[in-house]
Amino acid sequence: MAFYSLVAVWIARMVIMAGICTFLGWLGIRILDALTPKIHEREEIGKNPIATGMFIAGFIIFIGLVIHGSSIAPIALGGPIIEMLIDFRKLALVSMCFFASLLFGVLVFNIVDKLTPKIPFQKIGRSEIGTGIYVFGYLIFLGLILHAALATPL
Repeated sequence: MAFYSLVAVWIARMVIMAGICTFLGWLGIRILDALTPKIHEREEIGKNPIATGMFIAGFIIFIGLVIHGSSIAPIALGGPIIEMLIDFRKLALVSMCFFASLLFGVLVFNIVDKLTPKIPFQKIGRSEIGTGIYVFGYLIFLGLILHAALATPL
């Protein structure tokens, strides 16, 4: 395979995986909103420019982690182009990691909330900035997990 063809496949794969993972990040925030009914993430973040900035920064870091994970993943050369662009085993791993991280994140959130009664986590919902920082942290958490799934050689 010529160098320029290899670069084109590498970039296309990176763009495809970034698109899929961006959708998963958006879906994760929607699901997080549903799983934490006392914290209305999407509503609160939009009320304050600092919270919005934290959200955007979290999403940029999230996408950076996804692009890095996709970039360093090995590519199987010489097969059909679709297999070079989309590794379906890796896509399955990313999907499983996404759902596991979401459930694990919400579970740990609720357990630690119960273990620290003097620090009521639900108060995050009373502050746009608190909510923005919370979602910022979630996006980095999700980005790290997806990065590991993307970078794992299968």
